[in-house]
Amino acid sequence: MTAVLPGWLGEVAGEQPYPLAFATVSGAHLYGFPSRDSDVDLRGVHVLPPEEVVGLRTGEQTLVRSWVRDGVEVDLVTHDLAKFCRMLLERNGYVLEQLLSPLVVRSSPWHEELRSLAPGCVTRHHAHHYLGFARTQRRLFGRTGELKPLLYAFRVLLTGALLMRTGALVADLTLLAGGPPYLPDLVAAKREAEHGALPDAAPGRDLLDRDLDRLAAGLEEARDASRLPETASARDALHDLVVRIRLGRG
Repeated sequence: MTAVLPGWLGEVAGEQPYPLAFATVSGAHLYGFPSRDSDVDLRGVHVLPPEEVVGLRTGEQTLVRSWVRDGVEVDLVTHDLAKFCRMLLERNGYVLEQLLSPLVVRSSPWHEELRSLAPGCVTRHHAHHYLGFARTQRRLFGRTGELKPLLYAFRVLLTGALLMRTGALVADLTLLAGGPPYLPDLVAAKREAEHGALPDAAPGRDLLDRDLDRLAAGLEEARDASRLPETASARDALHDLVVRIRLGRG
């Protein structure tokens, strides 16, 4: 049974100190394996007013807030528009996934324009993000034995390979092809507990390592053969967008 997002999430956007260009759901809900006890990861972009950018007292570039409502833990992180755009241009798959998440809590014309520019931010070097994240999650799985980082490792390798081959971003593990046949069973087990251990019936570590190695090699091959550009083409357009929004012209 998939966890259901609470209906009151839309109220969160109106409670923030700065206007939000967007707020979306990331984390396990986006990745296709939320648990009954999963927290809700909200990510987005806030827009600092001009006086908090050009003056002596500058606003927060990143705002972090966590709270519990109706038994649901919510983790909200937003970046100022300019910082977010710089991150988009730095082969950062994490913020790209936030921008393109289909789980939208708050949108705006600014959000739609950012989404339209997203393809111009994607390069073959995004593969480094996904390969690096997979290595980190594999090390975490090796230390803890938890199922969650293992699924994260599978997810990012499959997401990265598809991105390299097609330029399309799919973050939901259940929608990604090419994984081993036991993945649906691991997803079902993860949905029972956020920090559960690898099930007893799961494949052994040797098989898991071989499959992860195979997917990592596949991502590297997809990167080497990718027709994606070496550099982002949306830099000037993002600069123009930030200036227009900051000056109240767009």
